[in-house]
Amino acid sequence: MKKRRLIPVLLLKNGYLVQSKSFKHYQNLGNPIHAVKRLSQWGSDELIYLDISKGENYDIERDDLKYKNRPNFLSIIEQVSKVTFMPMTVGGKIKNLFDVEKRLSLGADKVSINSEAILNYNFISNLAKEFGSQCVVVSVDVKVVNNKYKVFSHGGTKITKYGIEEWVDIIEKSGGGEILLNSIDRDGTATGYDLNLLEIVSNRTKIPVIACGGVGKWEHFQEALTKTKVDAVSAANIFHYMDQSVFLSKKYLYEKELNVRKPDLINI
Repeated sequence: MKKRRLIPVLLLKNGYLVQSKSFKHYQNLGNPIHAVKRLSQWGSDELIYLDISKGENYDIERDDLKYKNRPNFLSIIEQVSKVTFMPMTVGGKIKNLFDVEKRLSLGADKVSINSEAILNYNFISNLAKEFGSQCVVVSVDVKVVNNKYKVFSHGGTKITKYGIEEWVDIIEKSGGGEILLNSIDRDGTATGYDLNLLEIVSNRTKIPVIACGGVGKWEHFQEALTKTKVDAVSAANIFHYMDQSVFLSKKYLYEKELNVRKPDLINI
């Protein structure tokens, strides 16, 4: 039986690794490369690295940290790929085939697309034909509006015409390989996943669904894996505040006899 995955999500904003809440409030967590090495050593199954920068400034303006400033996101990904041995999905500002090709050439295994797919869903099928469906992760940001799950674009700032069911159907029909399902309402709250949302989407589609948004304790991973059909659980904030966090969370799930890989610390 296919193992269910545990995936840290890293958010990069203008050169800094950040913590997010409700897609609006961001707290600086520091170096965007050191965290990747730690997560890899702690046994992450995969990594999702998303650039949420609004502009093109990636200079952290801190030369005292013995950290070489990188001029853009691509140079950061190139450096990140040298310190990780886990599959990596890269997202942010992907608008064409060249953007995907460049990220793959620098070490990404998959790409995550969002707003560009909503503007033109043929973008999903074009990428799937060129690089294979297994390479295409469609990130879906969802918020409850008038008691309905609505899809948002542009970093959760613009409501789209799509309800979650319709958009999931389009993603699957267009050849999307995976869905990264983000709850805007739960983001950064530490109150747990929106299990109803996860259940709706994972029951509706045959392609893998990655849960994201709201994790505050290991039990929240367990809830998603036992109460819904999601293929993977992911989180951002919780992994940054405890040594060996990925190892410990996987150990918790493994001891609960969930179908996850055996926890292991990796020497790099």
